[in-house]
Amino acid sequence: MHLVFFGPPGAGKGTQAQRIVADFGIPQISTGDILRAAVANGTTLGKQAGPLMAAGKLVPDELVIGIVEERLKEPDCKKGFLLDGFPRTIPQAQSLEVVLQKQDKRIEHVVSLEVADEVIQERMKGRGRADDSPETVQKRLDEFRKLTAPLKAYYQERGLLRTINGVGSLDEIYASIKQSIGR
Repeated sequence: MHLVFFGPPGAGKGTQAQRIVADFGIPQISTGDILRAAVANGTTLGKQAGPLMAAGKLVPDELVIGIVEERLKEPDCKKGFLLDGFPRTIPQAQSLEVVLQKQDKRIEHVVSLEVADEVIQERMKGRGRADDSPETVQKRLDEFRKLTAPLKAYYQERGLLRTINGVGSLDEIYASIKQSIGR
């Protein structure tokens, strides 16, 4: 099973992804986590990404794609994987397709957790983090929607997008996700 999860910050992706990982025995791959691991492990790509990350700069697509490609070759991805937070743009999605074709794999489902901004603002208030002020959260939501609107259309055209209502009990949302991916 090869999945992509996306949704705005605070939509519950992490919580639902953990359930998928536990139930299906596939790794959750977060680009932030694998970038940090590549830097910590001193891989060639990690050495290139490290200084950029330390300076607070975005890591270029080609580096991110290279690091994702390295990660998808690891043995724990044989049964599948769940990509969390990647791809974020159409060029990244196209590059991902090329990487997967080389490995004789393809994305099967793209799960989009849909949650209204007001609900996310409420959820974020409860987390109490410094970067979760209403203004900061709204900026992150606006940026997310600007980047992912074209990506959702891209996956919709390919028949891969599974839109899930991200409001409700954790069990209800999880049941909707499983139903949408035919499990």
